[in-house]
Amino acid sequence: MAEQRASRDDLALVERLRAGDEDAFMVLVTGLTPAMRRVARMYVSTDAIADEVIQETWLGVLQGLDGFEGRASLRTWIFRILVNIAKTRGQREGRSVPFATLAGDDLDGPAFDPSSFRGADDALPGGWSTLPFDWRGMPEERAEAAETIRVVGLAIAALPQMQAEVIRLRDVHGWSSEEVRNALDLSETNQRVLLHRARTKVRRALEDHFRSVAEA
Repeated sequence: MAEQRASRDDLALVERLRAGDEDAFMVLVTGLTPAMRRVARMYVSTDAIADEVIQETWLGVLQGLDGFEGRASLRTWIFRILVNIAKTRGQREGRSVPFATLAGDDLDGPAFDPSSFRGADDALPGGWSTLPFDWRGMPEERAEAAETIRVVGLAIAALPQMQAEVIRLRDVHGWSSEEVRNALDLSETNQRVLLHRARTKVRRALEDHFRSVAEA
């Protein structure tokens, strides 16, 4: 799959950065730093070292702007720098984190509890034994309530680190699959599986929440 190239907005922002526009740089820093800290923290042992990784990344970004050719989106390019620095720092610390630790140990298992489906000897083998809760008929104000947002946030926070970051970047920040895959150095298959697992768990948390609301 072809990599997503820099947009016109990206190229315009790069020109502003090359011209020394401090306001443009601070907008970029403010927008990306929270996600950068979470990603860096996957590879290093402390928040302080993660912050050092971020500072080194921004320095690398400023020093590398003249070499930015637009073959990837600007944020993908920045996150590649970040991940490379974070991995190097982690290795220097003697902290090698297995992919399974970041991604979760459930990637090869079923997305739903097998008991959710009818057995082989049932009249409808493989069908749902209990249908997932359907919240489409719920009042919109409940679906958008602060409590619902809190449930989603808690569900994401409980995910393995890589699953959490993939769903945040894809579904909260609106990154494309290509951007996430390249920024986090994931294969297309791994990115897809991580996102599916994360969405399944968040959906399950929402189903439980809406069911409890409906029964209240």
